[in-house]
Formats: sequence, C-alpha cells, structure tokens
Amino acid sequence: MGRNIRKRRSSMATKAVAASAALALGGGGLIWANFYASAHESSSSGQNTTKAATAAAQVATISCPDVGQKLTNVPAKAKQGVATELANLDKQITEAYARLASTRQAQANDSGFVQNAIVGPLKEKRAATIDRIRINIQRVGGQFDSSLSQLAACTTQTANTNAGQAGGGQQQNGGQQQQNGGQQQNGGQQNGGQQQAGANGQGGNGPTAADFVDITKVQANAQLGVGANGLAANGNSGSRGTFTTKCGTNGNDNHNTDNVIVAPGVSNGAHHLHDYVGNQSNDAFASDQELAAAQTSCQNQGDKSSYFWPVLRVQDGSQDFDQNNDGGGKEGNVGKILQPVQAQLKFVGNKRGKVVAMPTALRIITGDAKAFVNGNGNANVNWSCTGFENKVQLETQYPICPQGSQVVRTTNFQSCWDGKNIDSANHRTHVAFVQADGTCANGFKAIPQLQVRLVYNVPRPTVQNGVVKNAYAVDSFPENLHKPITDHNDFINFFSANTMNKVVNCINTGKRCQ
Repeated sequence: MGRNIRKRRSSMATKAVAASAALALGGGGLIWANFYASAHESSSSGQNTTKAATAAAQVATISCPDVGQKLTNVPAKAKQGVATELANLDKQITEAYARLASTRQAQANDSGFVQNAIVGPLKEKRAATIDRIRINIQRVGGQFDSSLSQLAACTTQTANTNAGQAGGGQQQNGGQQQQNGGQQQNGGQQNGGQQQAGANGQGGNGPTAADFVDITKVQANAQLGVGANGLAANGNSGSRGTFTTKCGTNGNDNHNTDNVIVAPGVSNGAHHLHDYVGNQSNDAFASDQELAAAQTSCQNQGDKSSYFWPVLRVQDGSQDFDQNNDGGGKEGNVGKILQPVQAQLKFVGNKRGKVVAMPTALRIITGDAKAFVNGNGNANVNWSCTGFENKVQLETQYPICPQGSQVVRTTNFQSCWDGKNIDSANHRTHVAFVQADGTCANGFKAIPQLQVRLVYNVPRPTVQNGVVKNAYAVDSFPENLHKPITDHNDFINFFSANTMNKVVNCINTGKRCQ
C-alpha cells in the first residue's frame, strides 16, 4: 500500500520565513518567483502581517498551456503512461523555476537570459514529453490530436499580468452561470493598487489584502435555495428526498498531497495538502480494490467513499507538520491547518425527475485547483459566513465574517452522469451540471447530487491600508497564489450496493435519511 501521511501537527508556533524559492506547479500554468520581497513581518501585537512587496521586488512568470485539460480521449491501456508524462511536465516546470530562482544576477545582466536559458530549453523538454504522450496513445490504437504538439511553448509574463483570467464565470458541462456578487477576480484594483500577484502571504505566494472582503459590506447576491450551479439543488418536484452521511471532520489528521484521480501513481501530484474523510486508504497508489476494502471514518460502514478537499490554513506566523515537505512549506502552503468544526455531506435529488444509482468507483472533481491560471470556466466556488449563506456567496474573495459568525465553504457537485464511464481523460466530461430547466442533457442520467458544506472557526483577519493581518487561505498550487477561486472538491464513490440503493430510494421517495 502506498503512503498515507497521518502526522500530528506541530505544537510549536514559529515564525515563517518568506519563501523566495521552491514554488513550482503542475503541467500547465505559471511559474512564479519572488526574489527579494519580504512577504512576512510580525507586528508588535504578534499578529501575522501580509503586505505588498517593496519596489525592489523582482517577480518573473512563465505561462505554459495546460496539456491535461486538452486531453479528451485517452485509451484505458494508455492512461497510466499518459499520467506519468503529465507528471513529467510538472517536474519540468519545477526545474525551470529552480533555474529561474537561482540565476538572478544572470537575468539582471542579460535581458535574453530567461528566454535563451530557461524558456527555450523548457519548450524542447515539453515537446519531447508531449510526443511521448502521443506514442502512449497511438501504440494502443488511440487517436492523438496533433494540435496538442503546439502546447509545448511557454511565454514570459510580468507578475501583474492577469494571466488566464476568463470572465463570465461559466461552468463547463451545463453552462450554468455562477454567482460572484460583482467581485473582481484577483481584486487587482482594490486597496490602493497595493496588490502584486504573489507578493504577499506568509509563504510568499499569497493571499493578498485584495483577496478579502467584509461580508457585511457586500451586496446580497444569493437566491434562497439556489445551488452553486445557479439552480435549485432540490426543487418542488422530481426527487425531493435527502441522504446525509456522517464521516467526521478529519479529526485523525488524515492528510497527503497526492491526487489519485488526476495523478495516480505520482507522489505529491496535487502540490498541496488535502483533508480526507470517509475512505482511509486514499493516496496516489491506492487501487480500486484497496479503496473498496479500506476502513472508513463514516458512521455508516456501507459508505467507504472518499471525500477530499484542500486544507484551510490561518497564516498567523505558525507552521504545521508539513513546513519542510513537498506540497507544504516547500511550495508556499504554510500556516496552521484548520480542522472544520462541521463537515456536512448530503446527497439530494433532481428537481425534474428521479435519480439512478452511481456506479462503483465513479470519480467526480468539481471546481478547478488552477482556476486563477486557467480561467474560471470550471470554477465552482461558494465562500460565505454563517448567517449570510442565503444572502452572499463569494467566488473571488474570502469573506471576513462578523463577530460570532463562522467561515463556510459550500460545494454542489455535478449531478448528471453519461451512464457509461466512471472517469474521463480530463476527469470532467463524463459528468455534467443540469441544464437550465433542471434536466440532464445528451442522454446523461440524473444521479444523487453531493453537497459538501464545511464550517470553520477562523480568527478574523483585518485589512488596513492594503495590509491584511492573520490572513487565512485554502491550499493551492504555488502559481495560483492561494486565490479563493481555486477552491475545489473531490469524490470517489465506494458506497456498497445496498447502501447506494438506500440513498436512491430515500431521494426518490422524498424521505430524509442518514
């Protein structure tokens, strides 16, 4: 069995050193390096302070196309080889960053250095890797889209470029518009222009003051009973029942930085830390057979499904057990991990008709961990506060909640399934959100919709003159700068057949079960 990190958190709250290196990323996106900025200062009160970089800060970025998102048809026999090559793309960009961070003087002396010594060689490596992806697919009789070969080249950008920020907030697979209350992604025009991408945060790569907003000052934008996909999650007709499974809040600290869905067989495939509830054997090396035979934290032992999401941390100057680990402090994910005080996992129905059982080992990813870089076409984010959930839902900023109110992360998953596949090459096209009228399109079948609601006691951040104290943030790929838009959630179905049948029956007959 592969590794599954379950370590106690460090009780020692030590000051973090601002990260100036070791910020790398996955197969597509930005390489980010903050060479000179002092991103962390402790005030006299002992609170962590996050502020903009000084004028002396030199920040460089490289934008690389996301190859994995473009792969839509990979034969089963080629999947492991393709996953390995996508991980190689990750490694190549990591190495390019290391080169970027270690050649400051050379860059200052030669304006062409980055292009000639870093970007050019990176393109060659990526081209060879993409060609190996082609070979993996074609050797088992699959078809390779030759246009993917054009994704080898990367470009240089300044850190202030809003790379990859596609407006409109449109969901993939159903096209339902998200709600954002008019908040700007990245908040670049707020706080007197103080913000520079990647300039802030205890780890040197965010969040910034512009990533926070006082929720009491945001105009109401939520509609009562409306889910993340813009539609009532469980309407007045159709299948109106619910099934709630109680799987705890990860009190046993079951964490790792793998992602068995996106990067099977690859250690640290997520480049950030996940909370795991339910299935206790989920790591990059877990087979479906091992997952099916695993222990579960769920009270109902017929639910061995895996539910996982990036951890939330408070950047108060402290560090946690992974401060020197890949995916943790080495990649800018720093601060004290916050355990949810509530983790509600509820399945609801379809407002137009009955639902069918999910197939065993069905995988669903909702949201996009790289949305800040990729654009928000696949974003699925709802940040709010207790007492405000039916009033304000935020995508692009973290809420500052009033005294006595708690931070809430809510995710409503895709609830239409193609009826055939438990996964797809880009891990998205086998499932979809409902259409505007609540039905599933293109022969897709309605399945129970998973709703995840996480509640946290978060020390209240304060923002003054473009400076945020005691920031909190979701773990992210380093280049995504801990932006709220990158929040995401993952699910693998390992309900027993009997328990899944109970889920479907409860929902279709209008019962409330657990």
